[in-house]
Amino acid sequence: MSAQISQKHPTGLYVLFFAEMWERFSYYGMRAILLLFLLDSVRGGMAMNAAEAAAIYGLYTASVYLLTLPGGWLADNILGQKKAIWYGGIVIMLGHIILAVPGGSGLFFLGLTTVAVGTGLLKPNISSIVGELYPEGGARRDAAFSIFYMGINLGSFLGIAIVGYLGERISWHMGFGAAAVGMLLGLVVFRYGSARHLKGMGDVPPARIATAESDAKNGTNKKLGYAFIGALVVLLIVLQSSGVLDMTTAQGLAKGAGVIIVIISASYFLFILFAGGLTRVEQYRVVVLIILFLAIALFWAGYEQAGTSLQIFAERHTQRVIGGWEVPSSWFQNFQPTFVLLFAPVLASLWIYLSSKNLNPSIPVKFAAGLILLGLSFFVMVAASKIAVTGQLASPLFLTFTYFLHTIGELCVSPVGLSSYTKLAPKRYVSQLMGIWFVGASLGNLIAGIFAGGFDEENIMQMPGLFNQVAIITTVFGLILLVFWKPIKGWMGGIS
Repeated sequence: MSAQISQKHPTGLYVLFFAEMWERFSYYGMRAILLLFLLDSVRGGMAMNAAEAAAIYGLYTASVYLLTLPGGWLADNILGQKKAIWYGGIVIMLGHIILAVPGGSGLFFLGLTTVAVGTGLLKPNISSIVGELYPEGGARRDAAFSIFYMGINLGSFLGIAIVGYLGERISWHMGFGAAAVGMLLGLVVFRYGSARHLKGMGDVPPARIATAESDAKNGTNKKLGYAFIGALVVLLIVLQSSGVLDMTTAQGLAKGAGVIIVIISASYFLFILFAGGLTRVEQYRVVVLIILFLAIALFWAGYEQAGTSLQIFAERHTQRVIGGWEVPSSWFQNFQPTFVLLFAPVLASLWIYLSSKNLNPSIPVKFAAGLILLGLSFFVMVAASKIAVTGQLASPLFLTFTYFLHTIGELCVSPVGLSSYTKLAPKRYVSQLMGIWFVGASLGNLIAGIFAGGFDEENIMQMPGLFNQVAIITTVFGLILLVFWKPIKGWMGGIS
């Protein structure tokens, strides 16, 4: 079945597949060793405590996705999607080169910031072009995003294996340098492949194909934007000066970033709904996008524990010695991309088959299934952590099964969600709303970092309770989506 599906897809999909694969090699490879580097006090790392390191990790991964919002705006209004991808890839590569140079905390944070800026420019726009390849939408587009998602996870697998090994076993900075090489290969693939197979796609910013009404609103929109930024700055000053937030620490800064993300997301959705010139059908579709945004933020808050609390659990509380050789703890993160590579073709074929029988589950049902599976995975971790609190090392099978449930849930949510945003978003806002999709991931990553910062190194007795919180919250939200799937589907205006 998967071979038959692949024959129906345009060559441009595979250009984007390999370009994204190498970009994800660089991102996930570096991410696999980032928390370990921040915690390390022996081999030239940053020697931070768990709370501070997890907060910085969360800030970085959140910033990567938060910056997709201005990245989408630049593509929609100035650069076009192809140029945004090209320039973003160059900036990412430069950031990894900076990280590869040992030079103290200042240079390190400059490198992190550079990678985040470049990823924000590249990430939403490459997904938008995938959507452009399938103007008819439907299950075929969902299958294409599942194939594209395999590229993401192949890159993740290779990056974690290679960069993780080089960083943990040889040199942190050699690992960062390998990530730069991966991004260079992605640039080469995109430069030459897009010229032949993506002609006429992503060249002209969509906002330049504007209506007279939208042109008339441009001046007002800019004034509203400036006023919003000013109000946001004032709010943060008030929160800091009143003692509600302390943004002089990494943990406080992470919480402040969470406030910013929530306010920006809510304000943007409200602006699109009431001042975006939408029809009533488009407004209902944006309401669906808001629901999916909340669901994906919650999903990633649990899923991204792979690089935070689950990474700490793998490092400190999991049996990792096989035949006298200790498995690098970062390699446990490779269960996720491995399972995606194994099961993405299965689910892509399943959606096509079910669609042919008029049995394809609706988008809210798939999201509900993903959240419930994520919740079940953390009930597994509750059992594992109860072993750890006795002072014993837990079997690696606990993390293996947890990541398996994560992956099946991810395949119900992430490629389907990417496809849904390209289908439901009004055409003139498509890249910006793809940016908002990734802002949901940003919020989830930030919550993941803050949550892991709550792991008290001196008090492992709290682990079962913390994992239990994640399990209950995600399962309940999934069940709520399952109950209300019919009205949500009705708001989608015939899009499936």
